[in-house]
Parts: sequence; C-alpha cells; structure tokens
Amino acid sequence: MIMIVKSKGHITMKALILVGGFRTRLRPLTLCYPKPLVDFANKPMILHQVMLNFLKDFEKKLAIKITCSQEIEPLGTAGPLALARDKLLADSGEPFFVLNSDVISEYPLKEMIAFHKSHGGEASIMVTKVDEPSKYGVVVMEQSTGKVEKFVEKPKLFVGNKINAGIYLLNPSVLDRIELRPTSIEKEVFPKIAAENKLYAMVLPGFWMDIGQPRDYITGLRLYLDSLRKNSPSKLANGPHIVGNVIVDETAKIGEGCLIGPDVAIGPGCVVESGVRLSRCTVMRGVRIKKHACISSSIIGWHSTVGQWARVENMTILGEDVHVCDEIYSNGGVVLPHKEIKASILKPEIVL
Repeated sequence: MIMIVKSKGHITMKALILVGGFRTRLRPLTLCYPKPLVDFANKPMILHQVMLNFLKDFEKKLAIKITCSQEIEPLGTAGPLALARDKLLADSGEPFFVLNSDVISEYPLKEMIAFHKSHGGEASIMVTKVDEPSKYGVVVMEQSTGKVEKFVEKPKLFVGNKINAGIYLLNPSVLDRIELRPTSIEKEVFPKIAAENKLYAMVLPGFWMDIGQPRDYITGLRLYLDSLRKNSPSKLANGPHIVGNVIVDETAKIGEGCLIGPDVAIGPGCVVESGVRLSRCTVMRGVRIKKHACISSSIIGWHSTVGQWARVENMTILGEDVHVCDEIYSNGGVVLPHKEIKASILKPEIVL
C-alpha cells in the first residue's frame, strides 16, 4: 500500500510512502499492525516521516489529503510509482517525495527541496555515511556537486562510504521511465538516470537507521532519543528515577523506586509499578510492568504484562497481549500475540 500526501498549505508537495513488503522482519509486532503503524518512540513509524497520520480523521486537522494506492501483487520499489502515476501527476507538475516507511532520521525535507532545485537534475536521493560500506550498495558520487556516478553493490574494495538512505525527491518525468510491473528503483531506474548525469545525492545530516528489524529498532531508538536531546530536550523525561534519554507519555504512571533509562520509550496508558528497572527498551501502549521486574534490550508489545520480579532481556520481543508470569526469565524470546509465558525462556527462541 502506498500513501500519497498532498499539502493544502501555501506549498503544494506530494509524498509517496512505500508501505509494502511482507512484514516478516519485525514479527511478532507486525502480526497485529502494519509496520508503518508499529509504535516507535510512542507514535507510529509513519508519523516520524512527514508528521501525519495514516488515519483519515487527521486530514482536516493537519490540512492534508491522503490517498491510498493498493497493489494487487508485489511491485517492488518502483512499480508502485507507476501504479500511482495518475495520483502523483494530478493537479501538480512539481517534484514529489518517495520515502521508505521503515527508515527513521531527522528528515531534512526543506533542505532537500533546496538541493534539488539547485542542481537542476531529474532526481535527488539522500545518502548516509556508514562505517562498513561492504555490507551495502554504495553510492559513488562527486563530492563537490553531489552528482551520482554509479552504484556498487557490496564492494570488496573501498569505493566510498555513502549508501542509499531511502529518501528521494523526483521530477514527474521519472514516472516515464517506470513500467507497471515489479521493478526496483534502486537497481533499474536510478542507474539509468545516473548514466545520463541527471541523478544527484545529498548527504543526510544527523542520524539514520533502517528500523525494520528488532535489533536495529532498538539502535534507532537510541539515535532518535540522542537527536531529541540535541534538538528538543524538553520532550525528554527528567527526574531522580531517570537515567539518560527517556521519553514517557503523559498518561503513563511510574511507581516509586524505579530506575528508568537510558534509551527507553514508555507509551500511553502504561503502568510501571514500584522498583522496576528499564533500560534500552520500548514499552508500548497499555503495558503493565509489575513490581521489581527488570527489562533491557527488548520490545514489549501493546497491552502486555510483565510479572513481578520477572527478567526480560537480550532482544526479547513480546507481541500484543502477551503475559509473562511472575519470576519468569526471558533470554531473547520472540513471543507471538495472545500468549501466556509460564516457564522461563533460557535461550533465544520463538514461542508460537
């Protein structure tokens, strides 16, 4: 499914957000919700991209128009643009954004618009620097102009350290290059534009993370909270029970003697009873953490319960409505929704 967002303000821009895929990498959370609607730092992933919600109820409030373009078969990363062609071209000849729904960053969209206008090419992509480029497809570009020369998939020899960040700004003419069939924009469309010297790359300032997998989700939360500390510190929690960067929804209740942080997100309606220890974890909407439980490096899904003196760690992922009994230990358990855990999980495994 693709969301197309059209602003009703002074500047008309459209954004096509790719929300397809088979939702396998972030299971069990995606068994109950589409990945773009999985909470990240207390709001759906998609809210971090263009500050709008998936729900139609928010159209009037935020002065936007949302249209859905639904695939009947998987079309890759370029085919959906052809599918949505008429919607993207309607009422505007302006460039439009394309964003991957499971990427989190600071989204400097205004700066990207200015960059796109300055170079006069057909397409702009955002790139980000990585420490180990051999794991990725590397974008080779001119440092002074940003003009993309070529793409090198998982290079064995160093050719650069910048990779595709999954944020694009495209002229409508790019749609003429895409057929309505399963197509990769990264492997089939962008190389052709680059060969014509019409593709430019802007280096993404700040942090970037693909949060489509649990371990990267936790890392992305740390990077996001670090960014809040630098740019919007008032959004972070504070107090004698807080250590490092923590975000707590105003409706959550925290008991006495808790130690929360670093790198923790506590969602709406959560209840954290006295003596609880939380670090490097996400506690989603409606969760109850009972007295003296300890949770680290884990994701606790919606409306779940962690019992008294329980210990949950090492990338344990609880789906929606999972109940961990008192004094249970979970070492990397991945638990599907609506389960009750009565015995300890001593090594990483999936609980069906």
